[in-house]
Amino acid sequence: MSERHAVIVGAGMAGVQTAVELRQQGWRGRITLLGDEPHPPYDRPPLSKAVLLGAEGGALADVRFDVDFAALEVDLRLGVHAQALRAAARQLVTDAGLVAYDALVLATGAYPVALPGTAGRPGVHPLRTLDDAAALRPVLERREHVVVVGAGWIGAEFATAARKAGCEVTVVEAADRPLSGVLPASVTAHMTGWYDEAGVTLLTGTTVAEAAAGGVVLADGSRLAAGAVVVGIGARPATGWLAGSGVTLDPQGAVRADERLRATAPDVYAVGDCASFPSARYHRRLLVHHWDNAVQGPRTAAANLLGGEEAYDPVPYFWSEQFGRFVQYAGFHRDEDTMVSRGDPSGDSWSVLWLRRGVLVAVLAVGRPRDMAQGRKLITQGAEPDPALAADPAVPLKAAVPH
Repeated sequence: MSERHAVIVGAGMAGVQTAVELRQQGWRGRITLLGDEPHPPYDRPPLSKAVLLGAEGGALADVRFDVDFAALEVDLRLGVHAQALRAAARQLVTDAGLVAYDALVLATGAYPVALPGTAGRPGVHPLRTLDDAAALRPVLERREHVVVVGAGWIGAEFATAARKAGCEVTVVEAADRPLSGVLPASVTAHMTGWYDEAGVTLLTGTTVAEAAAGGVVLADGSRLAAGAVVVGIGARPATGWLAGSGVTLDPQGAVRADERLRATAPDVYAVGDCASFPSARYHRRLLVHHWDNAVQGPRTAAANLLGGEEAYDPVPYFWSEQFGRFVQYAGFHRDEDTMVSRGDPSGDSWSVLWLRRGVLVAVLAVGRPRDMAQGRKLITQGAEPDPALAADPAVPLKAAVPH
């Protein structure tokens, strides 16, 4: 084991956590961590908050990981781009040369989807990296009018920060409501009002035909002038460089990992945003683009790299801070699941539960962190809450489960 060399591709949360977990769990061999950005590894969730609105001198310090790579004996190489994988030879092709490995962990994350024809166009911004946030901060400082394309999680978070900075904000969404692919209309109907409360103009059922520095042209030919356009229409696994490598990708472009997070090539594992995995709990393959998955997956991958046989089957979890509200979601639901509401969704504090054949499978909590803390535990336990008791916001969720 002490002679083996583990190479991790990707220095985001998933890659850094894999390096840390390998050392903490007893990996005695070499560890090389490759990051394609020039910056020291940093956390992404604060990019839409602290970095956009923080003080100039403190932004990077606010998000940089508190990890001593030298003390961990991790060879951190920045600005190195993976170009191809020669799995049979156990070699990684990079723009800095070949890197041989005994074990490889793919943690390359995801890249933001761009509007067609806008890649690299001045005034059109994604929000995924530290450089993206740094480019947008002057826009907020000048209090320019911003058009946000996409009313998903990142669009809402950026709109929140822009309004806090004093910008005029218009959000353009092609679907008929925010978060249409994530939550049912009965839930998002109440979220739609958050935009108006915050002074954000929300245009739903509206498609952008073209975007440029001066604003956007809509499909009907009308134009929205803006000092900047921010695009938040989703992300895709950053796995294109794996073509022909022997690593199987799923239809979404993610590395098709098994229940132990092993890829189809020998001694190759995959974690975080670039990998999908089979969930025994939800009886389907999951691709989870959230921070918690990037923290949990590396624990399992590291254990299995060290000879373990651990299955990975988390309760997916994420949070979002938008328009003065703390929104949390755990689990996975389908349209056919039974929905139970807790509290008044027109207020500031409420939750929604989803039951599948009586079993709690998902929880959405707005301003109710206790519901989320208890709900995550109950999902893990496969609990069957009484729907009538669960619908009463005065009853703790754990008390809604018959004993």
